Amino acid sequence: MNKVKSLEDCEWQLIHTIPQSPNLHMALDSIITEEVNKGIRLPTIRIWEWDSSAVVLGRFQSFRNEINEEAAKRHNVQIVRRISGGGAMFVEPENSITYSISIPKYLVSNLNFQESYQLLDSWIVEALNSIGIEAIYKPINDIILTSGQKIGGAAQARFSNAILHHVTMSYKMNTSKMVEILRIGKEKISDKGITSAKKRVAENGISKTGISRSSFINHMINVFSNKYKLINNIDISEDTIYNANKLCKEKFDNHDWLHIVK
Repeated sequence: MNKVKSLEDCEWQLIHTIPQSPNLHMALDSIITEEVNKGIRLPTIRIWEWDSSAVVLGRFQSFRNEINEEAAKRHNVQIVRRISGGGAMFVEPENSITYSISIPKYLVSNLNFQESYQLLDSWIVEALNSIGIEAIYKPINDIILTSGQKIGGAAQARFSNAILHHVTMSYKMNTSKMVEILRIGKEKISDKGITSAKKRVAENGISKTGISRSSFINHMINVFSNKYKLINNIDISEDTIYNANKLCKEKFDNHDWLHIVK
């Protein structure tokens, strides 16, 4: 592929397909970004659809410190671990919006980490603002409302020649369930601490505008395609699915990976 100088100069592919399991999403992020890393895939934005609820731990988070496993089982919430850093994400299929961006690293080689987050989040901030949600980027990896509540969080993983940047946003967050499953730290165990933790997350999120989740996703795609050269919406190839399923069995489905930081 010929190198271009900016995200605007790239030709992009969109992947938005059927719901997948949480661990398959983890593997697809790895496989798709590796394909970009090898130069065999164009820059790609993938919008996730979840087939079940999950908590996604960051690569370096402690399972024991972050998760109330009993509460997760009670609510039938699967715990998985991603390859990128950052904090835990609580997701429910109809209440969350998640997407990944996989790009060649040279496109942001002149930027530091914070600048790369801000650049790669700029279009979604624009999408939120354009439907009346007053959101801003907050360093290093949050998207917040001007009221201070968090509506989205980003994380990155860096390959030798590529970057994975993914974001989960609150369409409508069940904060009561969230604070049952996610441990909020010994210093916050009081009722006051739990109330404070709930208030930091935008419970109504995007849904407060009245726009449906599917309509907002279509709006996201329109904003992205107006800003960047989105050339096509493609299915996940059989080879990519095969490799992702293989990686699930070898890594993401395994107890050792989930508990790599105990």
